[in-house]
Amino acid sequence: MLAVCVLLLTGSAGCGSSGTREQENGKNGSPPSPVGEVLDERDKEGHRYREVDEQGAPDVGIEVQPAADGAWDVRLTVRHFRFSPAGTPARAAAGQGFARLFVNGRPVVVLRNPEYRLPARYVPHGTHHLTARLYADDSTVWAVDGEPVESTADITASAPDPGANGSDALSAPAPVSRTGGRGSPDDGGEAS
Repeated sequence: MLAVCVLLLTGSAGCGSSGTREQENGKNGSPPSPVGEVLDERDKEGHRYREVDEQGAPDVGIEVQPAADGAWDVRLTVRHFRFSPAGTPARAAAGQGFARLFVNGRPVVVLRNPEYRLPARYVPHGTHHLTARLYADDSTVWAVDGEPVESTADITASAPDPGANGSDALSAPAPVSRTGGRGSPDDGGEAS
C-alpha cells in the first residue's frame, strides 16, 4: 500500500493512504485559517478583518463616470484579486472574494465582477463618497496593517437643470478615479 503525503496550503503536512489525508486542527479544534490572520477588529457591518502581508495583498482602485440617465458607471480595477462567482463556498482563499460598494458609508451592493451601474437614486444632489471594499468569500474584510483594502472616490451630482429637459446635470465631466492606499492597481498586477 502506497502512503501519500500532502503539503497543505497552511504549511502543515498530512499523510494518509489510498488518497486520503489527515489534517491537523487549529486552535479549539477548528481547521487552520487558509490565509492571513482573522483579527478581532470589525467593520461597521460587523465583518471581521483578515490581515495579510502587504506583499501580494489584494488591492482595488475605483473609477466612476457619469452616465446619460443620471446613473454612474463604476469600474473596479483589482490587483492580486479574483472575483468569486455567486454560490462559492464561504471559505477564505488567497486573493479571492467579492467587493461591497458603499455610498457615504452605507452598503449598496455586493459585486461579483468589476463593473456596476449605480442608479441615480443612490446619488442625489450633492457630493458623495463611493467606496469599494474587498472581502474574502467567508465575508471577512481583506486588511493590511489593520486597515481594510478599499478605495474611495468622491462624486458630485448637480441639481436638475430646467433648461435640460428635466434631466440631472452631472458635474463630473471626466472620469473620477482613485486607487487603493498601497499604489496603482494597474501596474501590471493580476486583474479579473
